[in-house]
Amino acid sequence: MHIKGFYGYIRPVTKEFLFDWEAMITQKRVAIYARVSTIDKGQDPETQLLVLRDYAARRGLVPAGEYVDYASGRRDDRPQYQALLAVARKRHIDVVLVWRYDRFARSTQALVHALNEFHRLGVDFISYQENIDTMTPQGELIFTVMASLAQFESALISERVKAGMARAKAQGKRISRAPLAKELQARITALYAEGLSIHQISKQLGIGYGTAWNYVQHAK
Repeated sequence: MHIKGFYGYIRPVTKEFLFDWEAMITQKRVAIYARVSTIDKGQDPETQLLVLRDYAARRGLVPAGEYVDYASGRRDDRPQYQALLAVARKRHIDVVLVWRYDRFARSTQALVHALNEFHRLGVDFISYQENIDTMTPQGELIFTVMASLAQFESALISERVKAGMARAKAQGKRISRAPLAKELQARITALYAEGLSIHQISKQLGIGYGTAWNYVQHAK
């Protein structure tokens, strides 16, 4: 009887503990990203952040950092954007929350590329204004459609470029880059003969590494 009473006592405790543990492991860590353009003066990121913080709290998401850029959306070298991608790759977050698509990515293709990487890492994406949430079946469906459209757009652009190059070639026009001036070519050869590395040559002459490499190979 004593043993039965003992088990009867610990059973509710064990069940409650398991419930609490399940609640803990289902909590998702959210990183909030906001961007204001340097072109539009007077913008305040708090306009975006206040709403996003409230939304995350109502969803029960655990705050895991805020990333704010003051830059054009066309730039990929935004420091906070890169920092956000870094923590996602380290799997320190589970969700990325943004105000709107155009605050996050510079184009549809850039957005899809980022979302593909998030998906591979198991990181979800929420756009507040568009009401898109990849944690839901509807959000996953919209993302799939977006990815298909971006791929279609990329294929169209590629076909146009190839058609334009073929037309220019048929008309006898140059379709490759113009060669460097003879003096610059000679300078590349001379610097390489002096023992400078290709990296040093490209930096000193202000030309691309690949360009310097090509002319060095030709000089050999």
